[in-house]
Amino acid sequence: MTGEGAPSLPLTALADWRLPGRGAAAVELAGHHRVRGLQFDLGGPGRGPWLDAHGHLARLARAARAAEVEPLAVAGNVLNDIGLTAPEGTLVAGRVRGVLARLLDAAAQLGAPLVFVPSFRRSAIDGEAALHRTAEVLRAAAGQAELRGIRLASENTLAPGAARWLAEQVASPAFRLLLDTGNPRAAGVDPVELVAAVGPHLADQIHVKDGLAGTDAAPLLGDGDAAVGDTLDAVRRHGPPVRALVLENDHRGGDGHRLAADLERLRALAERLRRPRTSTAETTNTARTTETAGTWAS
Repeated sequence: MTGEGAPSLPLTALADWRLPGRGAAAVELAGHHRVRGLQFDLGGPGRGPWLDAHGHLARLARAARAAEVEPLAVAGNVLNDIGLTAPEGTLVAGRVRGVLARLLDAAAQLGAPLVFVPSFRRSAIDGEAALHRTAEVLRAAAGQAELRGIRLASENTLAPGAARWLAEQVASPAFRLLLDTGNPRAAGVDPVELVAAVGPHLADQIHVKDGLAGTDAAPLLGDGDAAVGDTLDAVRRHGPPVRALVLENDHRGGDGHRLAADLERLRALAERLRRPRTSTAETTNTARTTETAGTWAS
């Protein structure tokens, strides 16, 4: 703590799947830009080499220690290509369980405190049945995460009431919701209302990106219409102390000057989170009044 009531400065971090190189190459790039945290993707078909290929995790852990870069999380983006909501007893459901086990194993070997599971494309929560199945799958995975001392998070675009329902149904101290500053707004969800509703359930790592509605543009932080600052102000009021802000703008093109400029803006947002927290007594009342027409609708 920097003083009474003053939060610590969150780490500024990168996501390796949004960089020109993954794994050790991402660690090297992070060190070059004085970034002290990284999230890694598990990989898979069409997504790069498997992170847990023989001997790779040990080499990556050594590289991260040497560069003083902290492994923050392991992402299961391949689940978007498989289908988290596949019915129990199917071959696809078996593949999902296998990927979840590999995610937890990889995080444990890297010393990363968080694993997160995205719900997009084939894993999208597009109805009440999908919401219930997602809760069932994540409940089982959260139990395994808890045994390992790891947090398991869901990244989704659910409306506030549905997101809160998911967290309450998983009902595990190891479970969290991973906030992305861009995805909810792109899905028609107000991220400030979302944070007010689910603040206590949020993970302490946040994906930070910007965008322009109706376009594929990839503006620097603050140049789009995602209202990133407003969302982070809501986190400061309603959410947990933030451990890391993870830049998720697309920097796969390799423009180092553009990445450096985005990181400077990310560091300014981290400083914004150091402002003294206001009272969160209103969180519960706000959360209970931020409902949706249906439990899953976004």
